[in-house]
Amino acid sequence: MNVKIEESWRQRLQTEFEKPYFEKLTRFVKEEYAKYTIFPPGKYIFHAFNTCPFDKVKVVIIGQDPYHEPGQYYGLCFSVLDGVPYPPSLINIFKEIENDLGKPMPTSGRLERWTEQGVLLINAILTVRAHQAGSHRGRGWEEFTDAVIRHINDEKEHVVFMLWGAYAQKKGAFIDRNRHCVLTAPHPSPLSADRGFFGCKHFSKANRYFKSHHLPEIEW
Repeated sequence: MNVKIEESWRQRLQTEFEKPYFEKLTRFVKEEYAKYTIFPPGKYIFHAFNTCPFDKVKVVIIGQDPYHEPGQYYGLCFSVLDGVPYPPSLINIFKEIENDLGKPMPTSGRLERWTEQGVLLINAILTVRAHQAGSHRGRGWEEFTDAVIRHINDEKEHVVFMLWGAYAQKKGAFIDRNRHCVLTAPHPSPLSADRGFFGCKHFSKANRYFKSHHLPEIEW
């Protein structure tokens, strides 16, 4: 199957694209786009990969399900386009960066400034029906994104994985802690941020880890 995705990712994921589960997933997603309003727009399904090639990946932040309200999700977990009000989880991420690094709330919720530095922002599920959270769960995206994480785990070293919430932590349970830095905290959602996301200092911890391995730090 010919999937339009950045070349370094295509080389590694082509075997996934040929598997029966992915062909079945593709049929399902095409039918959904034909019948309903689906996010993100089709050309942005693999935006996280297209803006952060495999060779550049230094940090992986794993979301669960895409934002499902109009205008919010365009392929990067937690990120929103300019002009879109910041969702509560993104506000809390920015608050933690401010508390951790002293950086004020940014004027843009677009996180391409992170992906260009090697931060892969992926949801476990890459599409969703408008207004229906979790509507594309269990259709194959989870298996695909597990394969993505496995390639990073197996082929790279000194990647920082930020696993926020029980779902991301379960999804990243197989990551080799001897090769990579795994940071865990509650999810930044208002339902759980006060239980340990605030004060987790993941952003300074990531940069200290990079510094200790003589790698460039991320400008958060």
